[in-house]
Amino acid sequence: MKIKDIDAYQIYDSRGFPTLEVEVTLASGTQGYGLVPSGASTGQFEALELRDNDSSRFRGKSVFKAINNVKTILSDALKGTSVFDMEQIDRKMIALDGTVNKSNLGANAILGVSMAVANAAANEKGIPLYEYLGEGKGTLIPLNEIQILGGGAHAAWAIDIQDYLVIAVGAKTYEETLEMTHNIYHAAGEVMKARGKCVGIADEGGWWPDYLTNEEPFEVFLEAVEKAGYVAGKDVAISLDIAASDLFDGEKYHFKLTNESFSPEAFCDLMIDWCDKYPIISIEDPFADTDFESWKRFNKVCGDKVQIIGDDLFTTNIERIKQGIEAGLANSVLIKLNQIGTVTETLEAIRVTQEAGWLPVVSARSGETEDAFISHLAVATNAGQLKVGSFARSERMIKWNENLRIQRSLGDKAQFIGSKIYERILKKKPQIA
Repeated sequence: MKIKDIDAYQIYDSRGFPTLEVEVTLASGTQGYGLVPSGASTGQFEALELRDNDSSRFRGKSVFKAINNVKTILSDALKGTSVFDMEQIDRKMIALDGTVNKSNLGANAILGVSMAVANAAANEKGIPLYEYLGEGKGTLIPLNEIQILGGGAHAAWAIDIQDYLVIAVGAKTYEETLEMTHNIYHAAGEVMKARGKCVGIADEGGWWPDYLTNEEPFEVFLEAVEKAGYVAGKDVAISLDIAASDLFDGEKYHFKLTNESFSPEAFCDLMIDWCDKYPIISIEDPFADTDFESWKRFNKVCGDKVQIIGDDLFTTNIERIKQGIEAGLANSVLIKLNQIGTVTETLEAIRVTQEAGWLPVVSARSGETEDAFISHLAVATNAGQLKVGSFARSERMIKWNENLRIQRSLGDKAQFIGSKIYERILKKKPQIA
């Protein structure tokens, strides 16, 4: 089925910032849509999100240039192409842009088209998006990684660490992960309010804290787990997103909250100590995206008991992932569509990660939309893990809810293996506090 028309218009993400939605219309009249997310804490190696930088409109955040690129250059080039030739379409857009980071046309313009094409193709076939993307092979409902406390760039630097998250490692069903998270999330809010330490809700729906140190959240986290009736290290485990590139000046890591500075060696010691001290099963970007020696050392010490995720380190870039695999920098890759800019490249990044024996973690952005594309992506690729923020705000909850729908759609084919996914990379259980 041929593409008849491609249109785009400005919409708004979960922070109220402009982004774009792309609409692909086929000759049959079938349509597909692509809603593009946006990140606040972005890696230097990400594909470029094209903004207008016109201070007179939307404080420079408008995306009319990207929209125009969709409506003219991309639309003209792709009209008449078969919607089922997704890879060919994505490669053509990459070639039209002609830059390494998609800075000419904008990764947001290209991704919007790429997502809309995939969605239109699935709609034309009359099948769910996960079935189309996974060619019918995706059946694994992902284990959720859900933010309880937000910090860093997501909470105006109330604390230095970006995310304190919960993973329901003891859950036997997908529904149970949601129930356990619900209980812990609300228990954490009650604990924080009782301590007078809750300011509100951070960008991704987690509690916005008011603490004196970066370790105090661990105490609140563990108290909330107990209050909710669970055992830390058995029923649930902690996941951290350090977002360390934001803390590194090229020589030292800095905690603004406590006015502390660390050499790379000392900061690595601190991360190792935290993994020994607390029931941490996963840690994301514990070091800056250029501090390879710390990544190597940490992976050597903790890689058999902790999932070590590269986000800013890899930015869903296939070549960077391959380099990281060869150098032994981590054992997991965070997967974000808009870091690389096309569905085809995202699928390839997941494939490369899995073929190396590493784990992909499909992820949302802090500036999200009312779209559940990544829920389908996680199932389509049997990624096994999904991270979309907290257990609040509809742009987050739609992703968790969509997995419930996908599970119902799959029926008896649906699988949930929960924390058994970690058996593929970990030889030891995390240390229990």
